[in-house]
Amino acid sequence: MDRERVLELFDRYGDMVYRVALGYLRSSQEAEDAVQTVFLKLLEGAGTPWPGRERAFLTRITINHCKDILRSAKRYADTPLEELDLPAPPEDQEVFRAVMDLPEKYRLAVTLHCFEGYTFQEIARLLHIGPSAVSMRVHRAKTILKQQLGREE
Repeated sequence: MDRERVLELFDRYGDMVYRVALGYLRSSQEAEDAVQTVFLKLLEGAGTPWPGRERAFLTRITINHCKDILRSAKRYADTPLEELDLPAPPEDQEVFRAVMDLPEKYRLAVTLHCFEGYTFQEIARLLHIGPSAVSMRVHRAKTILKQQLGREE
């Protein structure tokens, strides 16, 4: 893929790739590294997204890369959530921190649905699970968040 196209995709989807990576890796440094690696893979010709499917393509590459990192034998300790530079406005940081404390399967479903705007069907295709499983994970995550935050929203 040519450099100009990759830069255009980076400008458009760089923040989204960062948020997905942060949801998986829970470390801002590793999430930043993942963003660089994902777009470097595009430059090296790891694949070309179909027009109109760039967002899903980048999400899938990001998820796969994050899973590879998590599987690697040597893994550094997570950065405490208090030290993270969160990609959320100050009034939403409490909610974002609570989402990052969720178990991985709930955290990813909520991040993709609530923060990135994916539908249950899209998330199901990305995660290779059923739409009802995605719906249940989001519902359970919201229940946990309501309990943690003491809210009825």
